Amino acid sequence: MPYVNIKITREGATPEQKKQLIAGATRLLQEVLGKNPQTTFVIIEEVDTDNWGIAGETVTERRKKGM
Repeated sequence: MPYVNIKITREGATPEQKKQLIAGATRLLQEVLGKNPQTTFVIIEEVDTDNWGIAGETVTERRKKGM
């Protein structure tokens, strides 16, 4: 029973984009590992850019700097 957790920054991913992510992750597990799509769970978590850090800074700070 595969469980996939996709974490993205909260920046307006559309329901259609999320649907595509879920379908794509499910399809990949089926094609590569032969997993049953009926028992594959895909969870998308959206994280505020203030709560996501890279190299000691938040994504919010880095984007303000143009990084």
